[in-house]
Amino acid sequence: MRTKIIATIGPNSANETTLLNLAKAGVNIFRLNFSHGNKEFFYNVIGSIRKVEKKLGVCLTILQDLSGPKIRIGVLPVDSYEVQKGDIFFLGKECINKEYRFLPFDYEELLETLRIGDSLVLADGSLQFQVKECVEKGILIESQSYGIITSKKGLALPQKAINLPALTEKDLNDLAVGIELGVDAVALSFVQRAEDIHLLRNKMREFGTELPIVAKLERQLAIDNLESIIEVSDMIMVARGDLGVECPLPALPSIQKHIIKACNEASKPVIVATQMLLSMVNAKAPTRAEVTDVANAVIDGADCVMLSEETAMGKYPVETVKYMREITDKAEDFMIKNNVLKSPEFSCGLPKFLAYSACLLAEKANAFALAAHSRSGKSALYLSSCRPKHKIYALTQSKNVLHKLNFAWGIFPSYVKNSEELNHLVRVQDFIDNAKEIPQGEKIVLTVGDQPYELQSQGTNLVKIYTK
Repeated sequence: MRTKIIATIGPNSANETTLLNLAKAGVNIFRLNFSHGNKEFFYNVIGSIRKVEKKLGVCLTILQDLSGPKIRIGVLPVDSYEVQKGDIFFLGKECINKEYRFLPFDYEELLETLRIGDSLVLADGSLQFQVKECVEKGILIESQSYGIITSKKGLALPQKAINLPALTEKDLNDLAVGIELGVDAVALSFVQRAEDIHLLRNKMREFGTELPIVAKLERQLAIDNLESIIEVSDMIMVARGDLGVECPLPALPSIQKHIIKACNEASKPVIVATQMLLSMVNAKAPTRAEVTDVANAVIDGADCVMLSEETAMGKYPVETVKYMREITDKAEDFMIKNNVLKSPEFSCGLPKFLAYSACLLAEKANAFALAAHSRSGKSALYLSSCRPKHKIYALTQSKNVLHKLNFAWGIFPSYVKNSEELNHLVRVQDFIDNAKEIPQGEKIVLTVGDQPYELQSQGTNLVKIYTK
Protein backbone atom coordinates (compact mmCIF):
# COMPACT_ATOMS: atom_id res chain seq x y z
CA MET A 1 0.00 0.00 0.00
CA ARG A 2 2.79 2.42 -0.90
CA THR A 3 0.97 4.10 -3.80
CA LYS A 4 -1.65 6.56 -2.56
CA ILE A 5 -5.22 6.42 -3.86
CA ILE A 6 -7.33 9.56 -4.26
CA ALA A 7 -11.11 9.10 -4.47
CA THR A 8 -13.48 11.84 -5.63
CA ILE A 9 -16.58 12.10 -3.45
CA GLY A 10 -19.97 12.64 -5.03
CA PRO A 11 -23.62 11.58 -4.69
CA ASN A 12 -22.84 7.84 -4.65
CA SER A 13 -20.10 7.99 -2.02
CA ALA A 14 -20.90 10.88 0.31
CA ASN A 15 -22.47 8.83 3.13
CA GLU A 16 -20.40 7.83 6.16
CA THR A 17 -20.74 4.07 5.59
CA THR A 18 -19.35 4.29 2.06
CA LEU A 19 -16.57 6.66 3.15
CA LEU A 20 -15.58 4.19 5.86
CA ASN A 21 -15.51 1.33 3.36
CA LEU A 22 -13.52 3.41 0.88
CA ALA A 23 -10.91 4.17 3.53
CA LYS A 24 -10.74 0.50 4.53
CA ALA A 25 -10.32 -0.44 0.86
CA GLY A 26 -7.29 1.79 0.55
CA VAL A 27 -8.23 5.45 0.00
CA ASN A 28 -5.71 7.88 1.52
CA ILE A 29 -7.05 11.14 0.13
CA PHE A 30 -10.63 12.28 -0.49
CA ARG A 31 -11.11 14.81 -3.29
CA LEU A 32 -13.94 17.32 -3.11
CA ASN A 33 -14.65 18.80 -6.54
CA PHE A 34 -15.87 22.37 -5.95
CA SER A 35 -17.17 22.56 -9.51
CA HIS A 36 -20.17 20.68 -8.08
CA GLY A 37 -21.91 20.76 -4.71
CA ASN A 38 -22.63 23.45 -2.13
CA LYS A 39 -21.38 24.40 1.32
CA GLU A 40 -23.88 22.16 3.13
CA PHE A 41 -22.84 19.13 1.07
CA PHE A 42 -19.13 19.71 1.75
CA TYR A 43 -19.77 20.40 5.44
CA ASN A 44 -21.51 17.05 5.83
CA VAL A 45 -18.90 15.13 3.83
CA ILE A 46 -15.96 16.64 5.73
CA GLY A 47 -17.67 15.86 9.04
CA SER A 48 -18.15 12.24 7.97
CA ILE A 49 -14.53 11.90 6.80
CA ARG A 50 -13.27 13.18 10.16
CA LYS A 51 -15.40 10.57 11.94
CA VAL A 52 -13.95 7.84 9.72
CA GLU A 53 -10.42 9.11 10.31
CA LYS A 54 -10.94 8.98 14.07
CA LYS A 55 -12.57 5.55 13.94
CA LEU A 56 -9.74 4.01 11.90
CA GLY A 57 -6.89 5.93 13.56
CA VAL A 58 -5.25 6.78 10.22
CA CYS A 59 -4.31 9.99 8.43
CA LEU A 60 -6.94 10.88 5.84
CA THR A 61 -6.38 13.97 3.72
CA ILE A 62 -9.18 16.15 2.30
CA LEU A 63 -8.27 17.76 -1.03
CA GLN A 64 -10.28 20.76 -2.22
CA ASP A 65 -10.25 20.97 -6.02
CA LEU A 66 -11.00 24.51 -7.23
CA SER A 67 -12.93 24.90 -10.50
CA GLY A 68 -10.46 27.30 -12.12
CA PRO A 69 -11.07 29.41 -15.22
CA LYS A 70 -12.57 26.68 -17.41
CA ILE A 71 -13.84 28.18 -20.65
CA ARG A 72 -17.40 27.20 -21.52
CA ILE A 73 -20.02 28.15 -24.07
CA GLY A 74 -23.21 29.66 -22.66
CA VAL A 75 -26.81 28.45 -22.62
CA LEU A 76 -28.02 27.46 -26.08
CA PRO A 77 -31.29 28.89 -27.44
CA VAL A 78 -32.46 25.27 -27.84
CA ASP A 79 -31.95 22.07 -25.82
CA SER A 80 -29.21 20.79 -28.13
CA TYR A 81 -27.76 20.87 -31.63
CA GLU A 82 -27.10 17.75 -33.68
CA VAL A 83 -23.79 18.28 -35.45
CA GLN A 84 -22.73 16.90 -38.83
CA LYS A 85 -19.26 17.23 -40.33
CA GLY A 86 -19.08 20.46 -42.32
CA ASP A 87 -21.80 22.29 -40.33
CA ILE A 88 -21.13 26.01 -39.74
CA PHE A 89 -21.86 27.73 -36.39
CA PHE A 90 -21.62 31.34 -35.24
CA LEU A 91 -19.62 31.67 -32.01
CA GLY A 92 -20.05 35.04 -30.27
CA LYS A 93 -21.48 37.00 -27.37
CA GLU A 94 -24.84 37.74 -29.01
CA CYS A 95 -26.69 36.30 -31.96
CA ILE A 96 -26.29 38.86 -34.74
CA ASN A 97 -25.98 36.39 -37.62
CA LYS A 98 -29.27 34.52 -38.11
CA GLU A 99 -27.91 32.52 -41.04
CA TYR A 100 -26.03 30.10 -38.75
CA ARG A 101 -26.81 28.26 -35.53
CA PHE A 102 -25.66 30.27 -32.50
CA LEU A 103 -23.13 29.23 -29.84
CA PRO A 104 -23.11 31.89 -27.06
CA PHE A 105 -19.60 32.74 -25.85
CA ASP A 106 -18.70 35.57 -23.43
CA TYR A 107 -14.90 35.58 -23.79
CA GLU A 108 -14.60 38.31 -26.43
CA GLU A 109 -10.87 38.78 -25.75
CA LEU A 110 -10.26 35.15 -26.75
CA LEU A 111 -12.28 35.48 -29.93
CA GLU A 112 -9.99 38.34 -30.96
CA THR A 113 -6.94 36.05 -30.76
CA LEU A 114 -8.38 33.45 -33.18
CA ARG A 115 -7.38 33.28 -36.83
CA ILE A 116 -8.67 31.35 -39.84
CA GLY A 117 -7.56 27.73 -39.59
CA ASP A 118 -7.24 27.69 -35.77
CA SER A 119 -8.69 24.65 -34.00
CA LEU A 120 -11.32 24.58 -31.25
CA VAL A 121 -12.69 21.58 -29.38
CA LEU A 122 -15.88 21.17 -27.37
CA ALA A 123 -17.07 18.66 -24.77
CA ASP A 124 -13.65 17.39 -23.62
CA GLY A 125 -12.47 16.90 -27.19
CA SER A 126 -15.41 14.92 -28.53
CA LEU A 127 -16.25 17.68 -31.04
CA GLN A 128 -13.63 19.39 -33.21
CA PHE A 129 -14.05 22.67 -35.09
CA GLN A 130 -11.91 24.92 -37.25
CA VAL A 131 -12.16 28.70 -37.61
CA LYS A 132 -13.58 29.39 -41.07
CA GLU A 133 -14.02 33.17 -40.94
CA CYS A 134 -13.62 36.06 -38.50
CA VAL A 135 -16.73 38.23 -38.68
CA GLU A 136 -18.24 41.13 -36.76
CA LYS A 137 -18.85 40.26 -33.07
CA GLY A 138 -17.69 36.67 -33.45
CA ILE A 139 -16.32 33.91 -35.65
CA LEU A 140 -17.69 31.23 -37.95
CA ILE A 141 -16.51 27.73 -37.08
CA GLU A 142 -16.83 24.58 -39.18
CA SER A 143 -17.39 21.17 -37.64
CA GLN A 144 -14.75 18.51 -38.29
CA SER A 145 -16.74 15.73 -36.57
CA TYR A 146 -20.17 14.44 -35.62
CA GLY A 147 -22.01 14.69 -32.29
CA ILE A 148 -24.34 16.62 -30.03
CA ILE A 149 -23.80 20.10 -28.51
CA THR A 150 -25.58 21.01 -25.27
CA SER A 151 -25.36 24.09 -23.05
CA LYS A 152 -22.35 24.96 -20.87
CA LYS A 153 -19.93 22.58 -22.59
CA GLY A 154 -16.22 23.23 -22.07
CA LEU A 155 -14.33 24.78 -24.95
CA ALA A 156 -10.57 24.47 -25.48
CA LEU A 157 -8.13 26.12 -27.84
CA PRO A 158 -5.35 23.57 -28.34
CA GLN A 159 -1.79 24.91 -28.10
CA LYS A 160 -2.93 28.50 -27.56
CA ALA A 161 -1.82 30.54 -24.55
CA ILE A 162 -4.94 31.76 -22.77
CA ASN A 163 -4.62 34.94 -20.77
CA LEU A 164 -7.19 34.33 -18.04
CA PRO A 165 -6.81 34.81 -14.28
CA ALA A 166 -5.70 31.67 -12.42
CA LEU A 167 -8.27 32.31 -9.67
CA THR A 168 -11.82 33.30 -10.50
CA GLU A 169 -14.21 35.04 -8.11
CA LYS A 170 -15.90 31.67 -7.59
CA ASP A 171 -12.54 30.10 -6.71
CA LEU A 172 -11.85 32.73 -4.07
CA ASN A 173 -15.29 32.24 -2.52
CA ASP A 174 -14.82 28.46 -2.60
CA LEU A 175 -11.34 28.77 -1.10
CA ALA A 176 -12.76 30.71 1.84
CA VAL A 177 -15.43 28.03 2.34
CA GLY A 178 -12.88 25.23 2.12
CA ILE A 179 -10.58 26.82 4.68
CA GLU A 180 -13.54 27.47 6.98
CA LEU A 181 -14.63 23.82 6.74
CA GLY A 182 -11.11 22.52 7.32
CA VAL A 183 -9.75 21.10 4.05
CA ASP A 184 -6.13 19.86 4.21
CA ALA A 185 -4.84 20.71 0.72
CA VAL A 186 -5.97 22.68 -2.33
CA ALA A 187 -5.72 21.82 -6.04
CA LEU A 188 -5.47 24.72 -8.49
CA SER A 189 -6.95 24.03 -11.93
CA PHE A 190 -5.55 25.18 -15.29
CA VAL A 191 -2.18 26.27 -13.93
CA GLN A 192 -0.09 27.89 -16.66
CA ARG A 193 2.88 29.41 -14.83
CA ALA A 194 4.60 29.56 -11.44
CA GLU A 195 2.95 32.91 -10.71
CA ASP A 196 -0.43 31.15 -10.55
CA ILE A 197 0.80 29.12 -7.56
CA HIS A 198 2.26 32.21 -5.89
CA LEU A 199 -1.12 33.95 -6.30
CA LEU A 200 -3.00 31.12 -4.59
CA ARG A 201 -0.46 30.95 -1.75
CA ASN A 202 -0.77 34.68 -1.16
CA LYS A 203 -4.58 34.44 -1.10
CA MET A 204 -4.32 31.65 1.48
CA ARG A 205 -2.17 33.88 3.67
CA GLU A 206 -4.82 36.57 3.44
CA PHE A 207 -7.26 33.97 4.81
CA GLY A 208 -4.80 33.24 7.64
CA THR A 209 -3.42 29.87 6.55
CA GLU A 210 -1.06 28.16 4.11
CA LEU A 211 -2.10 24.72 2.91
CA PRO A 212 -0.23 22.36 0.54
CA ILE A 213 -0.96 23.15 -3.12
CA VAL A 214 -1.49 20.70 -5.98
CA ALA A 215 -0.78 22.22 -9.40
CA LYS A 216 -3.07 20.65 -12.00
CA LEU A 217 -1.39 20.53 -15.41
CA GLU A 218 -4.06 20.85 -18.07
CA ARG A 219 -2.61 23.24 -20.64
CA GLN A 220 0.31 23.22 -23.06
CA LEU A 221 1.75 26.35 -21.46
CA ALA A 222 2.03 24.45 -18.16
CA ILE A 223 4.18 21.82 -19.87
CA ASP A 224 6.33 24.58 -21.34
CA ASN A 225 6.78 26.01 -17.80
CA LEU A 226 7.01 22.63 -16.08
CA GLU A 227 10.29 23.14 -14.20
CA SER A 228 9.29 26.44 -12.58
CA ILE A 229 5.79 25.14 -11.68
CA ILE A 230 7.24 22.04 -9.99
CA GLU A 231 9.67 24.21 -8.04
CA VAL A 232 6.95 26.32 -6.36
CA SER A 233 4.24 23.64 -5.97
CA ASP A 234 3.90 21.02 -3.26
CA MET A 235 2.42 18.39 -5.56
CA ILE A 236 1.68 18.02 -9.29
CA MET A 237 -1.34 16.45 -10.98
CA VAL A 238 -1.27 15.08 -14.53
CA ALA A 239 -4.88 16.02 -15.31
CA ARG A 240 -5.25 14.01 -18.49
CA GLY A 241 -8.79 15.13 -19.38
CA ASP A 242 -8.14 18.71 -20.45
CA LEU A 243 -4.44 18.04 -21.08
CA GLY A 244 -5.44 15.46 -23.69
CA VAL A 245 -7.50 18.15 -25.40
CA GLU A 246 -4.90 20.92 -25.20
CA CYS A 247 -2.06 18.68 -26.42
CA PRO A 248 -2.07 16.19 -29.31
CA LEU A 249 -3.71 13.06 -27.89
CA PRO A 250 -1.06 10.64 -29.25
CA ALA A 251 1.57 12.65 -27.34
CA LEU A 252 -0.23 12.34 -23.99
CA PRO A 253 1.53 9.13 -22.77
CA SER A 254 4.99 10.59 -23.36
CA ILE A 255 3.95 13.90 -21.75
CA GLN A 256 2.73 11.96 -18.69
CA LYS A 257 6.05 10.09 -18.43
CA HIS A 258 7.99 13.35 -18.82
CA ILE A 259 6.04 15.01 -15.99
CA ILE A 260 6.41 12.00 -13.67
CA LYS A 261 10.16 11.82 -14.28
CA ALA A 262 10.59 15.55 -13.63
CA CYS A 263 8.62 15.32 -10.36
CA ASN A 264 10.57 12.25 -9.19
CA GLU A 265 13.85 14.07 -9.82
CA ALA A 266 12.57 17.08 -7.85
CA SER A 267 11.27 14.84 -5.01
CA LYS A 268 7.75 16.25 -5.45
CA PRO A 269 4.70 13.93 -5.28
CA VAL A 270 2.91 13.45 -8.60
CA ILE A 271 -0.69 12.36 -9.21
CA VAL A 272 -1.99 10.67 -12.37
CA ALA A 273 -5.70 11.35 -12.92
CA THR A 274 -8.65 10.92 -15.31
CA GLN A 275 -10.35 7.81 -16.70
CA MET A 276 -8.08 5.37 -14.87
CA LEU A 277 -10.86 2.82 -14.27
CA LEU A 278 -13.66 4.60 -16.09
CA SER A 279 -15.48 1.45 -17.20
CA MET A 280 -16.15 0.67 -13.52
CA VAL A 281 -18.66 3.52 -13.38
CA ASN A 282 -21.08 0.89 -14.67
CA ALA A 283 -19.11 -2.39 -14.59
CA LYS A 284 -17.83 -4.56 -11.74
CA ALA A 285 -14.44 -5.09 -13.38
CA PRO A 286 -12.09 -2.83 -15.38
CA THR A 287 -10.82 -3.39 -18.90
CA ARG A 288 -7.38 -4.85 -19.50
CA ALA A 289 -6.24 -1.52 -20.93
CA GLU A 290 -7.30 0.28 -17.73
CA VAL A 291 -5.47 -2.23 -15.52
CA THR A 292 -2.34 -1.74 -17.60
CA ASP A 293 -2.73 2.05 -17.47
CA VAL A 294 -2.87 2.13 -13.65
CA ALA A 295 0.04 -0.30 -13.30
CA ASN A 296 2.21 1.60 -15.76
CA ALA A 297 1.58 4.87 -13.93
CA VAL A 298 2.87 3.28 -10.72
CA ILE A 299 5.87 1.66 -12.43
CA ASP A 300 6.72 4.97 -14.11
CA GLY A 301 6.88 6.64 -10.68
CA ALA A 302 3.44 8.09 -9.84
CA ASP A 303 2.93 8.71 -6.11
CA CYS A 304 -0.88 8.82 -6.37
CA VAL A 305 -3.53 7.49 -8.73
CA MET A 306 -6.90 9.22 -8.76
CA LEU A 307 -10.49 8.13 -9.31
CA SER A 308 -13.10 10.67 -10.46
CA GLU A 309 -16.48 9.57 -11.83
CA GLU A 310 -15.72 6.02 -10.72
CA THR A 311 -16.22 6.89 -7.03
CA ALA A 312 -18.26 10.09 -7.32
CA MET A 313 -21.18 8.69 -9.27
CA GLY A 314 -20.25 5.16 -10.23
CA LYS A 315 -22.31 2.14 -9.19
CA TYR A 316 -19.38 0.37 -7.51
CA PRO A 317 -17.17 2.92 -5.70
CA VAL A 318 -15.80 0.55 -3.04
CA GLU A 319 -15.21 -2.30 -5.49
CA THR A 320 -13.36 0.15 -7.77
CA VAL A 321 -10.97 1.17 -4.99
CA LYS A 322 -10.37 -2.47 -4.06
CA TYR A 323 -9.50 -3.25 -7.66
CA MET A 324 -7.20 -0.25 -7.90
CA ARG A 325 -5.43 -1.27 -4.68
CA GLU A 326 -4.86 -4.78 -6.06
CA ILE A 327 -3.38 -3.31 -9.25
CA THR A 328 -1.08 -0.89 -7.42
CA ASP A 329 0.11 -3.60 -5.02
CA LYS A 330 1.10 -5.89 -7.92
CA ALA A 331 2.79 -3.00 -9.75
CA GLU A 332 4.73 -2.07 -6.59
CA ASP A 333 5.95 -5.66 -6.21
CA PHE A 334 7.27 -5.60 -9.77
CA MET A 335 8.84 -2.17 -9.36
CA ILE A 336 10.55 -2.96 -6.04
CA LYS A 337 11.90 -6.26 -7.41
CA ASN A 338 13.43 -4.49 -10.41
CA ASN A 339 14.40 -1.19 -8.78
CA VAL A 340 18.12 -0.46 -8.58
CA LEU A 341 19.02 2.20 -6.02
CA LYS A 342 20.84 4.92 -7.94
CA SER A 343 23.34 7.35 -6.44
CA PRO A 344 22.19 10.95 -6.97
CA GLU A 345 24.17 13.36 -9.10
CA PHE A 346 26.85 15.31 -7.28
CA SER A 347 24.95 18.56 -7.91
CA CYS A 348 21.87 17.29 -6.03
CA GLY A 349 23.26 18.40 -2.66
CA LEU A 350 23.74 16.85 0.77
CA PRO A 351 20.08 16.14 1.74
CA LYS A 352 19.56 13.81 -1.25
CA PHE A 353 22.85 12.04 -0.52
CA LEU A 354 21.75 11.49 3.08
CA ALA A 355 18.45 10.00 1.86
CA TYR A 356 20.27 7.76 -0.61
CA SER A 357 22.71 6.69 2.12
CA ALA A 358 19.84 5.83 4.47
CA CYS A 359 18.09 3.72 1.80
CA LEU A 360 21.35 1.96 0.91
CA LEU A 361 22.05 1.29 4.58
CA ALA A 362 18.52 -0.10 5.09
CA GLU A 363 19.05 -2.41 2.12
CA LYS A 364 22.45 -3.68 3.25
CA ALA A 365 21.42 -4.05 6.91
CA ASN A 366 18.19 -5.83 5.97
CA ALA A 367 16.29 -3.26 8.05
CA PHE A 368 12.57 -3.51 8.77
CA ALA A 369 11.82 0.11 7.81
CA LEU A 370 13.08 3.67 7.46
CA ALA A 371 12.03 6.50 9.79
CA ALA A 372 12.44 10.26 9.46
CA HIS A 373 11.68 13.30 11.57
CA SER A 374 11.02 16.31 9.39
CA ARG A 375 9.82 19.85 9.99
CA SER A 376 9.26 20.66 6.32
CA GLY A 377 8.78 17.11 5.01
CA LYS A 378 11.71 17.36 2.59
CA SER A 379 13.87 14.66 4.16
CA ALA A 380 10.97 12.17 4.03
CA LEU A 381 10.23 13.14 0.41
CA TYR A 382 13.88 12.53 -0.51
CA LEU A 383 13.59 9.04 0.96
CA SER A 384 10.37 8.45 -0.98
CA SER A 385 11.93 9.52 -4.29
CA CYS A 386 14.52 6.73 -3.91
CA ARG A 387 11.60 4.25 -4.05
CA PRO A 388 13.03 1.93 -1.34
CA LYS A 389 11.42 -1.44 -0.62
CA HIS A 390 11.08 -0.40 3.02
CA LYS A 391 8.19 1.46 4.61
CA ILE A 392 8.97 5.06 5.49
CA TYR A 393 7.63 6.26 8.85
CA ALA A 394 7.63 10.07 8.78
CA LEU A 395 7.12 12.12 11.94
CA THR A 396 6.29 15.80 11.79
CA GLN A 397 5.08 18.51 14.16
CA SER A 398 3.10 20.26 11.43
CA LYS A 399 -0.43 19.23 10.38
CA ASN A 400 0.15 20.81 6.96
CA VAL A 401 3.33 18.78 6.45
CA LEU A 402 1.50 15.67 7.65
CA HIS A 403 -1.05 16.01 4.88
CA LYS A 404 1.56 16.92 2.28
CA LEU A 405 3.44 13.71 3.10
CA ASN A 406 0.23 11.69 2.74
CA PHE A 407 0.52 12.24 -1.04
CA ALA A 408 4.01 10.70 -1.20
CA TRP A 409 4.79 7.14 -2.24
CA GLY A 410 5.74 4.75 0.56
CA ILE A 411 5.37 7.30 3.38
CA PHE A 412 3.26 6.57 6.45
CA PRO A 413 3.05 9.97 8.16
CA SER A 414 2.41 10.57 11.87
CA TYR A 415 1.80 13.77 13.77
CA VAL A 416 3.84 14.36 16.94
CA LYS A 417 3.33 17.22 19.36
CA ASN A 418 6.08 19.76 19.84
CA SER A 419 8.14 19.22 22.97
CA GLU A 420 11.24 21.09 24.08
CA GLU A 421 12.21 18.17 26.34
CA LEU A 422 12.75 15.79 23.41
CA ASN A 423 15.05 16.27 20.45
CA HIS A 424 14.23 14.71 17.08
CA LEU A 425 16.33 11.59 17.62
CA VAL A 426 14.72 10.72 20.97
CA ARG A 427 11.26 11.43 19.58
CA VAL A 428 11.75 9.03 16.64
CA GLN A 429 13.20 6.32 18.88
CA ASP A 430 10.25 6.66 21.25
CA PHE A 431 7.86 6.34 18.29
CA ILE A 432 9.58 3.12 17.18
CA ASP A 433 9.56 1.68 20.71
CA ASN A 434 5.79 2.27 20.96
CA ALA A 435 4.82 1.24 17.40
CA LYS A 436 2.92 -2.06 17.66
CA GLU A 437 3.48 -2.89 13.98
CA ILE A 438 7.30 -2.85 14.40
CA PRO A 439 8.45 -6.18 15.95
CA GLN A 440 10.89 -6.26 18.85
CA GLY A 441 14.52 -6.71 17.76
CA GLU A 442 14.04 -5.25 14.27
CA LYS A 443 16.47 -2.67 12.88
CA ILE A 444 15.18 0.73 11.72
CA VAL A 445 17.30 3.22 9.77
CA LEU A 446 16.69 6.77 11.04
CA THR A 447 17.29 10.16 9.43
CA VAL A 448 16.96 13.10 11.82
CA GLY A 449 18.37 16.47 12.77
CA ASP A 450 20.43 15.67 15.87
CA GLN A 451 21.03 19.18 17.24
CA PRO A 452 20.09 21.08 20.36
CA TYR A 453 16.46 22.22 20.39
CA GLU A 454 17.30 25.79 19.39
CA LEU A 455 19.25 24.52 16.33
CA GLN A 456 16.87 21.81 15.11
CA SER A 457 15.65 23.96 12.22
CA GLN A 458 19.03 23.48 10.54
CA GLY A 459 17.86 20.19 9.04
CA THR A 460 18.82 16.52 8.81
CA ASN A 461 22.41 15.68 9.72
CA LEU A 462 22.26 12.10 11.05
CA VAL A 463 21.68 8.62 9.62
CA LYS A 464 21.56 5.88 12.26
CA ILE A 465 20.61 2.21 12.69
CA TYR A 466 18.34 1.79 15.70
CA THR A 467 17.36 -1.64 17.05
CA LYS A 468 14.03 -1.81 18.84
